[in-house]
Amino acid sequence: MDESSEHGGDVFAERRAKLAAWRDAGDAYPTQYQPRDEIGPLHDAYSGLEAGGDSGDVRRIAGRVMARREHGKLTFVVLKDASGELQLFAQLDALGEARYAALEHVDLGDFVGAEGTVMRTRRGELSLRVASWQLLAKSLRPMPEKFHGLTDVETRYRRRYLDLMVNDDSREVFVKRARIVRAIREFLDRRGFVEVETPVLQPLYGGALARPFITHHNELERDLYLRIATELYLKRCIIGGLDRVYEMGKDFRNEGVSFKHNPEFTMLETYEAYVDYNHVMDMVEQMIAEAARAVGDLQVTFRDHDIDLTPPWPRLTMRKAIENETGIDIGEIRDVPALHAAIKDHGFDGVAPAPTWGLQVDELFSAMVEPKLIQPVFITEHPLETSPFAKKTPHDPRFVERFEGFIAGMELSNAFSELNDPEDQRERFVQQMQDLADGDETAHRLDEDFLEAMEHGMPPTGGMGMGIDRIVMILTGAPSIRDVVLFPALRG
Repeated sequence: MDESSEHGGDVFAERRAKLAAWRDAGDAYPTQYQPRDEIGPLHDAYSGLEAGGDSGDVRRIAGRVMARREHGKLTFVVLKDASGELQLFAQLDALGEARYAALEHVDLGDFVGAEGTVMRTRRGELSLRVASWQLLAKSLRPMPEKFHGLTDVETRYRRRYLDLMVNDDSREVFVKRARIVRAIREFLDRRGFVEVETPVLQPLYGGALARPFITHHNELERDLYLRIATELYLKRCIIGGLDRVYEMGKDFRNEGVSFKHNPEFTMLETYEAYVDYNHVMDMVEQMIAEAARAVGDLQVTFRDHDIDLTPPWPRLTMRKAIENETGIDIGEIRDVPALHAAIKDHGFDGVAPAPTWGLQVDELFSAMVEPKLIQPVFITEHPLETSPFAKKTPHDPRFVERFEGFIAGMELSNAFSELNDPEDQRERFVQQMQDLADGDETAHRLDEDFLEAMEHGMPPTGGMGMGIDRIVMILTGAPSIRDVVLFPALRG
């Protein structure tokens, strides 16, 4: 029976009836099928087998049924495992009448195991001439239509298992994601970094300017926060004597969603003692290049842009980047009214007004410069008030030793020469608390425990955060963060 004939009736009921028949005949859900050959390597191993040839080699394969068709006393079934597809060549004479007839009760989506000899049909299709076969799991629901794929975006995200089942490109994205993550870990491990784990549930959130998710611990009778960053705990590790540490894990921010934002996302943070942000810049461009080589090369295409990841990447101060794009030299403008006037005089109506000089600089950069940063670039020296954990630049205390790495108009990394002066840090916390009182919900809370740790002494440190999901987007060409997160957050 062809799968298309099922669409006119109650597919679920029909398949349950088949399952009942399988149960009567034996075990419809056996515990294992071993030994088993992966399908992909068989294509390589028998690439030289000529059309019409039979290798005589007995192999056992298993996978999901992706297609089946009958041709007289022959039935062709296509099995698919994680490594590839292979056709089963099932003959009435070889299987016997009862076992051959049982193939009629196999549906698309079922899992089947088969043993036989590897052969190639006269038309050149590598196949397994079936000597025996076994149902491994019955599928009670039909698969999405194979040849048209699963094209509804909402369904792809909500039922990712269906997307993985029928869309090879989606599966490949997540295979590549694993290779990228492994390459980054190996890169850091070779450089002497120690991977650590810090709390996801925190008594006080910090390390970024963002709104948290709040939960309640019944036994402790207190509210806790899902972490928005790992920064302050990793710095405690540096203070304690672990000179190079990193963590790759989930962070959570109770904010909006977009093609580059998901409330739950994977962040890499690294901290290295005795280096500054210039050293970290070199590390980041080398690390991303190595990750790119793990899944391809240094030339990638993302959102219709051809991007060259080859190091070194240009370094450009935020002041210079804004001046190049807008003609406004923020270094010569000392107060907020003058900056507002300059923005208005240049006709930049799309720049949202902000209450302070630093926040207005950030708005100007985000609106007028950031979308145009297509090729990789490091933007350095950010405003002090948007960077509460970075050291001031020696030539202008309004700016800090901070960089953000951009590709295709999207921020990928953020790094500082970390502030290690506990008195300066306290002053900045106090200012953040004032910002919070003034209505800035993303302002940083004062963390006395972290300040106490800093008062024990923290060495000069270069720290960095990088969004893994965004790196995967760039390196796989995926247009949305939802395409690289297996189970993204969606509206109810």
